[in-house]
Amino acid sequence: MSSPESLARAAYEAWHPSVQSDLAQPDRPWHHLITMHLRPQDIAGRRVLEIGCGRGELACHLSTLADPPSHFVAADFAQSAVRLGRSRAERAATTRLSWLVASIQDVPLPDAAFDTVISCETIEHLPEPTKALREIRRILRPGGRLLLTTPNYLGPLGFYRGYLRLRGRRYTEGGQPICRLTSLPRTLLWMRRAGLHVRTVDAIGHYLPWPGQPPREMPRLDAIRPLRWFALHSLVVAEKP
Repeated sequence: MSSPESLARAAYEAWHPSVQSDLAQPDRPWHHLITMHLRPQDIAGRRVLEIGCGRGELACHLSTLADPPSHFVAADFAQSAVRLGRSRAERAATTRLSWLVASIQDVPLPDAAFDTVISCETIEHLPEPTKALREIRRILRPGGRLLLTTPNYLGPLGFYRGYLRLRGRRYTEGGQPICRLTSLPRTLLWMRRAGLHVRTVDAIGHYLPWPGQPPREMPRLDAIRPLRWFALHSLVVAEKP
């Protein structure tokens, strides 16, 4: 019988080419959270890994900053994603990136190899999130930082998932095979179990489900800081002690 990870890998090998766009930019809400909290000292002259890089939009952008990393690895466990990312980098004449096919739950890289690790919208699609965070802790140097984004279903879209379940349907985020009911408290618990020290928590994006239509965004709620615990797009910055 195939393992959950092998089934997920097969699904993503087909999924990435189906959603690829040469015009795609690192302009999603989770990308904004990363750029809001990514310090210059996290990038300039540093050893950086983006794990779960998808088709490489963010990695290509960060590798072309005025003060780029000394070494930047972009990794994804789908060969199709890495192939598309490498093609994107070649079109942009970006030569500072190394590409790697690797699972976030078993990274073939040495201990303490990176100063900064970035992971966007990946952990919610894993069979064992805590195992993945322990791997990230292993490859971070002491004092190194992880910037991780994941959905936070404490808000209306979480209730919508419950509604779908009552109707006998499954929420899949566009057909992805594993789609955990993640929340900010759950993400923080995984971080602590992995031995990472949480330094910053942030979230943006409030949405109201609407029958027969895409969820309606309510951007004014982003300015009300206590409501960040109910925003959909969450970010946690953690540090290896």
